[in-house]
Amino acid sequence: MADPVITLRGVSKSFGTKPVLREANLEIFSGETMAILGGSGSGKTVTLKLINGLLAPDAGKITVLGHDVSSMLEHELIPLRLRVSYLFQGGALFDSMTIFDNVAFPIREHRSVSRAELTERVTELLQLVQLRDVEPLYPSELSGGMRKRAALARALALEPEIILYDEPTTGLDPVTGRTIGDLIGSLHRRLAVTSVIVTHEIPFVTRVAERIVFLNEGRFVYSGSPRRAASEGPELVREFFVAGGAYAG
Repeated sequence: MADPVITLRGVSKSFGTKPVLREANLEIFSGETMAILGGSGSGKTVTLKLINGLLAPDAGKITVLGHDVSSMLEHELIPLRLRVSYLFQGGALFDSMTIFDNVAFPIREHRSVSRAELTERVTELLQLVQLRDVEPLYPSELSGGMRKRAALARALALEPEIILYDEPTTGLDPVTGRTIGDLIGSLHRRLAVTSVIVTHEIPFVTRVAERIVFLNEGRFVYSGSPRRAASEGPELVREFFVAGGAYAG
């Protein structure tokens, strides 16, 4: 197996008197698509934000692409975040910008390119996520699924090595959710990025993820393939899969 590109060692995080992670340990390997599962409020999104340095742990060590994120200052995190894209649950597109300007934003901020090169790159990114002729539109003029794809195009703009997806299919109808899942899978195969997906949707997980980890009471209590989780995982994990529509016979 490839070397881990993300590690959590003894990571704890609380908000006030509420503990979320309790000395949690996790390894995520280069090039894999891994899903983080768990009940509501179990710490899935908190884990993503810790990995990207948006939150700091109370204790423990987080390493991303060889860097100790848990000890880095905000300005030191900027170069690392160019290599680690975060796809927020709502997409986080800028409402006042066209789709072209949304996708172009990180390129303008961090690359020196001509107008022609920028236009070519934005068009290429939108085509990659199966969007055409949307450049002059605003986010409010797109459907939910199209906004998700535009946000994904922006997340890919700087050719990241790791993409963190926070509930990428939340709020979408089943057909559109399947389309997003297929798109994430095809991008993973084409670009060979490491994908970390927070979700609670079991059909999506079984279609996209190579491995799942399960968060319970602040710790990762299971790691394995979705197929094995549904049939051979601990009772808590099997019940989660059955409730989500997977057969665990």
